[in-house]
Amino acid sequence: MTTKLEQALERFDAMNAEDPNTEDVDGEAVPKELVYGRRMSERLAVFAPDAPEVVKLSVRAQHLRRWTLPRSDFPMDRAGYLTWRTRCGKMHAELAAEVLEAVGYDEDTIGTVQRILTKRGLKTDPNVQMLEDVACLVFLEHYAAEFAGKHPKDKVIDIVQKTWKKMSDAGHAAALELPLDGGVKAVVEEALAG
Repeated sequence: MTTKLEQALERFDAMNAEDPNTEDVDGEAVPKELVYGRRMSERLAVFAPDAPEVVKLSVRAQHLRRWTLPRSDFPMDRAGYLTWRTRCGKMHAELAAEVLEAVGYDEDTIGTVQRILTKRGLKTDPNVQMLEDVACLVFLEHYAAEFAGKHPKDKVIDIVQKTWKKMSDAGHAAALELPLDGGVKAVVEEALAG
């Protein structure tokens, strides 16, 4: 018999396994959002091994079916980006709620996960902050190098500075311990010096 947590994570993974976009992982093409969700859980296990169950659920549900709401469907400016991010958070929260209800979680747990996924209470709610820290750590470790290769250095520095502002002191300490790509490490150091 699997626990509710295990059942929910399996269902989240099954949803993200439908992502038609893939990422190469050890020579194998794996659905991108499936990879992302697992990376989030792996980083949480290192960053906060005693994290509450609601955070364990939230980090895995952070990008549920994100490919169905492409960034390209929104204006390519700051306002368009913020609208897209808000819509994504709402979608992830709704999809997570469906799964959590189906596996038997109570309304309080479902509501808490939804609040975490929509990032209500960033900087004041430790669970929301933990999700944000993990998301930032995963970005820096796994996605920043690719991002840096597609954008001018000043934009990358700006993004790293914005990422850093969203993190807690514990997140900052963890980021400085990451095995970062050499180019990303240099950009992080420059961003922090600025």
